[in-house]
Amino acid sequence: MSAISWRAVPVWGLILALSTGSASAQAQRVVTLDDALELSGVAIETDTPATNPRLVGPRAESEAAAALVDQARLRPNPEVSFEVENLAGSGAFSGLQATEYTLSVGQRLELGGKRSARVGAAEAQAELAALRADLTTVELGQLVRERYLRAAAAAARVELAQDVVARNEELARIAGVLVEVGREPPLRALRADAALAEARAHLVEAEAESLSARIALAALWAGSEAPFVPADFPDILPPASLMAGAADSLTYRVARAESTAAAAEIERQRSLRIPDPTVSAGVRRFGESGDNAFLVGVSIPLPFRDRNQGNVAAAEARLRAANAREAVALADYEQTVATARARYLGAEARVETLSRTSLPQAEEALRLVSIGYRNGRFPLIEVLAAAEARDTIREALIAAREQRGLAAAELIGLAAQ
Repeated sequence: MSAISWRAVPVWGLILALSTGSASAQAQRVVTLDDALELSGVAIETDTPATNPRLVGPRAESEAAAALVDQARLRPNPEVSFEVENLAGSGAFSGLQATEYTLSVGQRLELGGKRSARVGAAEAQAELAALRADLTTVELGQLVRERYLRAAAAAARVELAQDVVARNEELARIAGVLVEVGREPPLRALRADAALAEARAHLVEAEAESLSARIALAALWAGSEAPFVPADFPDILPPASLMAGAADSLTYRVARAESTAAAAEIERQRSLRIPDPTVSAGVRRFGESGDNAFLVGVSIPLPFRDRNQGNVAAAEARLRAANAREAVALADYEQTVATARARYLGAEARVETLSRTSLPQAEEALRLVSIGYRNGRFPLIEVLAAAEARDTIREALIAAREQRGLAAAELIGLAAQ
C-alpha cells in the first residue's frame, strides 16, 4: 500500500499545481457568457469600432466595398494633350519658324450604360460584404456560446472528478480501518487505494481539459490569459419559431446576395462590349504665319477581336454557381433547423430524466450502500459499483446539458436575420 501512495505523489503534486492555477484564474477573472460575448465584440453595437481581429477584417471589407460604390459613381477624367510639330528640322523647317503648337482637351464618353452597370455591381458587392460581416458576427457569437458551454462542461467534470477523489479517499480510509480491525482482507484496501489513484489521475486529465477549453474560449477575443468559467451551465434558449423564416435567415440572404452580385457583374461585363468614343477639341497655332485654327476630333476603338466575350461567359458561369448555392442554402435550412431542434428536444428530455429521476435514485442507492459498508454489511465492491453508476449518470447529465446548449446556440445562429 505504501508503494501505491508513493507513486501517487507526483500525480497529486500535478493536481495541486492545476488546482492552484485554477484558483489563481478564479481570483483574477470570472467570465460569464454575457462577458464572453462582450469581450469578443459580439454584444457591442455595430457602429462601435471593433477591436477583435475576427470582426475587424470583415467589417473593413464592408467599408472597402462601400468606398468602391463612391468610386464607381465617378465619371472618366478629361485628358489634356500638348503637341509641338515641325521642330528643329532642316531646310524650311529649321529653327522654330515653321513650328506648330496644338493644345487639345479630350473626354471619353461612356456608352452602353457602363456607369449605371458599374454602380449597380458595386452596390451589390457592398450589400454582399455587409451581409458577410453580419454573418461573421453571428458565427462568432455561436462559436463563443459553443466554446463557453464546453468550458462550463469541462469545469463541471472537474467538480465531478474532485468529488470522486474525495469519495475514494474516504473509502480508502474506511477500508484501511476495516483491514486493521480484521473485518476486511488486505485485498480490499489495495482495491480502494487503486481506485483512489485512478480517480486522482482522472482529476488531472479533467483539469487539463478544462484549461484547454478555457484557452480555446479566450482565443476568440485574442485573450492572453485563460478566464475562469464556472461549472454552472448558462440558460441558452432557442428562438420560439424558425421554420417560417427560412427565406429571411442571414445565411440564405448571403447566398441570395451572391446571386444578385453575380447578375450585376454580368450586366457590367456586357456593357464593356460597347466601345467608348473619345471626343477632343483644341487649338493649333502656326508659328510661321502666327495664325490659329480650331481642331475637333473623335476616336473610336474597333471591337473586331476583343468584345469582352470571355469575361461575359465567366460572369454567367459565376451566376449559375451562385444560383446553385442559393438553392442549396434554401433547401438545407429547414433540414438543419429540424435536426438542431430535434437534438435540443432530445437533450432537454435527457436532462429532465437524469436530473429528476435517475440521479436522485443513484444518489440514494449510493448513500444506503455507503452506510451499509461503514457498518460492515456490504463489501467494498458494492460501494464502488454504486458509486460508478452514480458517476456515470452525473457524466451523462453533464453531456446532456452540454448538448442541449450547443443545439440552442446553433438554433440562435440559424435564426439570425
